[in-house]
Amino acid sequence: MPGALTIRLYIQPKASRDQIIGLHGDEIKVAITAPPVDGQANTHLVKFIAKQFRVAKSNVVIEKGELGRHKQLRIVNPQQIPAVIAALYPAEF
Repeated sequence: MPGALTIRLYIQPKASRDQIIGLHGDEIKVAITAPPVDGQANTHLVKFIAKQFRVAKSNVVIEKGELGRHKQLRIVNPQQIPAVIAALYPAEF
């Protein structure tokens, strides 16, 4: 699965656990436990997404929305697509 994948996310910080929830409008809703303070939520989000797609953290780039809940991420050379995301977009994966 070479190349890069761009995804649009809606982030829910300070959640009870980290998880990909599903669609929120035309974005994928992701809950993370980190608070939106001093970049903690962004750092935690990158780590969580990297783990879900089985890539290094350096392969996950926040392209847009660093200071807001609406974000656009680029994932370089994803090794897997999380089942939740594949189910949301069956024609894509």
